[in-house]
Amino acid sequence: MPELPEVETMRRGILGAVGGVIVRASRVRCRRRPITISPSQPAIARRLVGQTIESVARLGKRVVIHVASGDALVLEPRMTGLVLIADPPSQEHLRFRLDLQGSAVQTIWYWDRRGLGSVRLFAREQLASQLGEGRLGPDALALSADELAARLKASKRAVKVSLLDQRAIAGVGNLYASEILHLAGIHPAKRCQRLTLAQWHEIHRSLREVLLDAIAHEGSTLSDGTYRNALSVAGGYQNHHRVYDRAGEPCFRCGAGAIRRIVQAQRSTFYCPRCQPSRG
Repeated sequence: MPELPEVETMRRGILGAVGGVIVRASRVRCRRRPITISPSQPAIARRLVGQTIESVARLGKRVVIHVASGDALVLEPRMTGLVLIADPPSQEHLRFRLDLQGSAVQTIWYWDRRGLGSVRLFAREQLASQLGEGRLGPDALALSADELAARLKASKRAVKVSLLDQRAIAGVGNLYASEILHLAGIHPAKRCQRLTLAQWHEIHRSLREVLLDAIAHEGSTLSDGTYRNALSVAGGYQNHHRVYDRAGEPCFRCGAGAIRRIVQAQRSTFYCPRCQPSRG
């Protein structure tokens, strides 16, 4: 589930590691489904131990730890991964750890309940080829309204589905796409090529408002309780969802419509039929 707001919250939560020297990089013994760790843990340790962390960045839905050698450790949470500096929700789902000296953060943990995430170490040129232009779109918060329209307006796909395309725009996932389109008043099934430039500008405005507000509330912790910030504390934006997972409930915006659920690209979409009419 972690999308841009949750991963940005994770990134900010481990900024205290900048300036620290890595003294240990190790896989944690875990009996659960193994995550992808690449290259091998010994190879990662050889390249990271002794290196200073220079910055902590985010690429779409990934946390990226840059070290002095130019290598970058990419933590991709996927559905249930967490990047932590405090006690994890459980010991049995810990997967990887970095131990540091000389920084406010002493240990960075990667925790993953379902084991769908990954820990990958890339050289500088590998990072550019694997997660650079052409493989991953511009960050959702870095795009202008005109750039957003230019990247998606020719598509015949539904606008909700197009917003999830990480090659076109990085960071937006299923939850926030529903929230963005509701705030913009756009039906999620409307084809991109049928949207006006004014509507693209409204989507862009809503995208920024929703994502920045969600970051301010440190992301959304859903009913399964999985997502936590770096201190293993629940986020707060779930208390501000307008439509997501509210099927059958009244719309907060118009007070008259009931939130509906449809399936698009095998994922649930939530919208208000009054605020987001299928025509117009």
